[in-house]
Amino acid sequence: MEKLPKLILTDIDGVWTDGGMYYDGTNIEMKKFHTYDSAGVLFAHHLGIPVGILTGENTEIVRRRAEKLKIDYLYLGVRDKVAVANELCKTLQIDLKDVAYIGDDINDMKLLQLVGWAGVPVSSPDYVRTISTVSLSKKGGEGVFREFVETILTPERINKFVKEVILENQ
Repeated sequence: MEKLPKLILTDIDGVWTDGGMYYDGTNIEMKKFHTYDSAGVLFAHHLGIPVGILTGENTEIVRRRAEKLKIDYLYLGVRDKVAVANELCKTLQIDLKDVAYIGDDINDMKLLQLVGWAGVPVSSPDYVRTISTVSLSKKGGEGVFREFVETILTPERINKFVKEVILENQ
């Protein structure tokens, strides 16, 4: 079987969301998340792979989503994603080449170049997509995190999980 990452990291805006931000006249901000992405976290956790969020945004919305999905590591308001990823790798005693990361824009490019598995939604600019080492067909906000996880974990592992864990326990 193919080697698995030891950690999966993800950006939020433009990956788990379509990148849009909704504001109303009462200072309420909203984001729309796709429920498909939660299965990506489930698949990773089943195989013992922790999941972390690295985002430049610092919102309660992302914190709530991370808590609901039992995300292992949450970093909000990140300005230097490479520094945070390196520090986390040091703590976990792994290398950046053991990490899978999905991001969608300029602030993700450096980290995408350093990790073992780099994913970029098809909705990203061409110059960002050229860094991707994992072929993805979905846009941000359309379940691309799940597609990324399913692709790197391989269809065989995903099918085995679905058969043994999901279908046999229904």
